[in-house]
Amino acid sequence: MAKPFFRLQKFLRRTQFLLFFLTAAYLMAGSLLLLQRSRLVIQQGTRGTSNIQVSPVSDMVIGVGILDTRTMQNPRLSSKLLVDMDVLHDPTSDQRYGPRWLMSRNSELRQLRRRWFHRFINEQQPMQVMGSKMMQHTGENKGTYVGCFSNDSREKTLKGAVFYDLRKMTVSHCQEACAERAYTYAGLEYGAECYCGNKLPVTTAKQEECNNECKGEKGSICGGVNRLSVYRVEELRAGAKRRRNVIYRGCFRAPENLTVTFPASLIQSNLTVEMCSEFCSKKEFPLAIIGGPECYCGYPTMHFTLHDSVDRLFCSRLQNVSSMAEVPREENYYHVYQTPVQDTRCTDRKFLTTKSKVFVALSSFPGAGNTWARHLIEHATGYYTGSYYFDGTLYNKGFKGEKDHWRSRRTICVKTHESGKREIEMFDSAILLIRNPYKSLMAEFNRKCAGHLGYATDRNWKSKEWPDFVNSYASWWASHVLDWLKYGKHLFVIHYEDLKQNLIPKLKEMVEFLNMTVTEDRLLCVENNRDGNFKRSGARQKDFEPFTQEMKDLINSYILTVDEALKRRNLTGLPREIAQYHETNYTVVLSQLEAKMDGDFFA
Repeated sequence: MAKPFFRLQKFLRRTQFLLFFLTAAYLMAGSLLLLQRSRLVIQQGTRGTSNIQVSPVSDMVIGVGILDTRTMQNPRLSSKLLVDMDVLHDPTSDQRYGPRWLMSRNSELRQLRRRWFHRFINEQQPMQVMGSKMMQHTGENKGTYVGCFSNDSREKTLKGAVFYDLRKMTVSHCQEACAERAYTYAGLEYGAECYCGNKLPVTTAKQEECNNECKGEKGSICGGVNRLSVYRVEELRAGAKRRRNVIYRGCFRAPENLTVTFPASLIQSNLTVEMCSEFCSKKEFPLAIIGGPECYCGYPTMHFTLHDSVDRLFCSRLQNVSSMAEVPREENYYHVYQTPVQDTRCTDRKFLTTKSKVFVALSSFPGAGNTWARHLIEHATGYYTGSYYFDGTLYNKGFKGEKDHWRSRRTICVKTHESGKREIEMFDSAILLIRNPYKSLMAEFNRKCAGHLGYATDRNWKSKEWPDFVNSYASWWASHVLDWLKYGKHLFVIHYEDLKQNLIPKLKEMVEFLNMTVTEDRLLCVENNRDGNFKRSGARQKDFEPFTQEMKDLINSYILTVDEALKRRNLTGLPREIAQYHETNYTVVLSQLEAKMDGDFFA
């Protein structure tokens, strides 16, 4: 009996040793594989692929909303189907989480993890700058290097214009941008941030503290952590092409006390618009006010709002006056011009110091002006907005909340284009931005084809992609609004057209919804910077109508559905500009749908 027991004990000991050996081998193999992958990622990051931009919206549009793909492709879908939310939503919402959606989402998560890993690696490998091998500040740059300065947020002086570029920032790019905006100095920080101004920073720093390599130019220094590499670019301004000309704002009645309202002034005979604008630009004021030989510089304020312009003839009587002795005292109308200088009273932004207790969404259909609304909210409140997605292009334009996790609660609200019960109920409250579907569809198609600031070509509009796009996205426009109306916990609905027409009153309502208070002067600053960096230059006119009659019938039916849904919930309906868009077609569709309505249309 003892012998079999001894054999069993010996076998178990051997098995235990074998299991231990296999476990150790498995762990070693896994460690080697991880190291190999890490080495590969680091090598890829050094080739410039570390900044991966994720834009999942376009990849996820199929299945978004309350309609399945077959229904969305049907251009003759009755709008009644959109309203019967209880019937349609449940089966189709499950399709969002099918294999196709999961593959897309998993790919996005992998890219996000990779992007943050690159950032970690870059922070762990600071640039080594040694003696004679230190990277040069001048090189082929045309500006004059001034030195390394501290960029303390409490005493920022280079804040006239600010922009970022995580992939292509160079010293020359920053210098040229500041010169085109009529600034004297250009400062670079963190290897990717550019600041402009006319005054040097107060505090100097050690030269070796400016040690970050420019993201788009190896061998050149672009500041450091809270350190600016500053260049003087005044000599470049003479040959620089202005980013934008001096803009005439109109003729306005001057305030009672000019010297109190306008901090800087100049009196000179034979004064010209160029002379006054140049003087005010050097003083870093966005407004140049001219009347005869008098030039004043300042900001829009409560005493000078620029809201009530008068006929230009009131100012013309002072145009030929060349000296103060000739100025009639009863004349108090002045020409007002916008200089190339940015109004900096509302440009400083930061993350919330404590986590927000209320999780607020800024929801809209793509192309409805979400980025513009974020620009207005950030400048009005002084806090960054977040995003459900990551867009490197937006981050480069100053939306630093793009890089923050969307659930961090460090931002005042979070951009989202999502719809569906699960995505909506994650938020405690929401600002729902609605825009004319015709305009939204065209804006989003432009973005898909040519980026945030580009335009789709005539070939794009006439291709098969455009009608397919309309058939799919038009229903999404309606379902997005209807989903948020149904599942949103605390909604503030605002129409893009109303915000554009009555900026300050509507923006004040948005800010109050976010439980923030702002001064009137800050709102006037936002109004003065209302366009931001994402306004397409001009409206490219097309020599053809992009919407077919079939498309118009489909879109107009959705307009009617959404308009009635808003009114049923005691909310403001769509602006007449939307409801009467393509009025003839709308009236036809309206009469057809009214004939079908038996009282249960919006059950």
